[in-house]
Amino acid sequence: MPNERLRVVAATPIPDELVATVLAAEPRIDFVVDQSLLPPMRHPGDHAGDPGFRRTDEQQRRFEELVDSAQVLYGIPGERPSELRRTVEANPSLEWVQLMPAGGGAQVRGAELTEEQLGRIRFTTTAGVHAGPLSEFCVLGLLAGFKSLPRLEEHQRRHEWADGRWIMKRLDGSRVLLVGLGGIGRLTAQKLAALGAHVSGTSRRDVEVDGVEEVIHPDALADRVGEFDGIVVSLPGTPDTEGLISATVLASAKPGAVLVNVGRGTVVDQEALVEQLRAGRIGFAALDVTTPEPLPADHPLWDEPNVLISPHTAALSDLEDELIARLFAENCTRYLDGRELINPVNTREFY
Repeated sequence: MPNERLRVVAATPIPDELVATVLAAEPRIDFVVDQSLLPPMRHPGDHAGDPGFRRTDEQQRRFEELVDSAQVLYGIPGERPSELRRTVEANPSLEWVQLMPAGGGAQVRGAELTEEQLGRIRFTTTAGVHAGPLSEFCVLGLLAGFKSLPRLEEHQRRHEWADGRWIMKRLDGSRVLLVGLGGIGRLTAQKLAALGAHVSGTSRRDVEVDGVEEVIHPDALADRVGEFDGIVVSLPGTPDTEGLISATVLASAKPGAVLVNVGRGTVVDQEALVEQLRAGRIGFAALDVTTPEPLPADHPLWDEPNVLISPHTAALSDLEDELIARLFAENCTRYLDGRELINPVNTREFY
């Protein structure tokens, strides 16, 4: 039977105006938010909040009582899997958790929940909310590599008009391989196709995607990757995707190929990437994700001249929190009406 009402408790920061947005869209929920118990947000998408925030012992007790009374959690405390586990163990009435990251399955995996708990509680992510800005970063990364951005910057730093001109690659007419055809990959495909690129993508299923001319099975990556001028990775981090862009795949890339990664750092063999950057097999890499994160200050990727590193910030925009709130409101309506939720987490493979 569909629920008549839902008790939602905010475990992560959410502005009052967005609480009002959710309630206006779905008035059948009781959205409990105690702003005094939530860390202030330093910027949009700051779901963990200010790391300097501390609750008193009394405040912590009240906060735990609140989250442990929820049917639905909006976020998890501190964005920490250990806090998700504590809450699940303390709250047998918990039915659903709305995770803040698009790749929130990793938080569920990290919580190390039991089979019973995974079967009892639904988990959803914000997949799709970040597709717009991330697809733009994908285009930026490809263009930065195609248009010799590091070389241009070096001449500018030296106040040096380049001695001679050189040919820059064209995105129009190039061949780009999208490793991953989820929301990010699909939107990236549309934008690249509109710019004249010939786009292929990888999938284990037989799918049709606007702007994608051919779908390739991931097992064929090493055999086919050498055909492409650009490679864009948007896969989540799972045991199945770890190291998918392997040393063999990177060594098989077209000489000078541009690599963009907005998925998870674990998908790309970073040691092999450094090796192939130095060899010139990979001509340029734009990385919004690395492993580990933060990337250590002494990691060789920092000093590679043909690398652009973004500190896992390409997904953020001033609309992120509103889009998440509206997605959550839609899912609340679906939950109350007994319909399928958007972005359910696969609790076997955790994506």
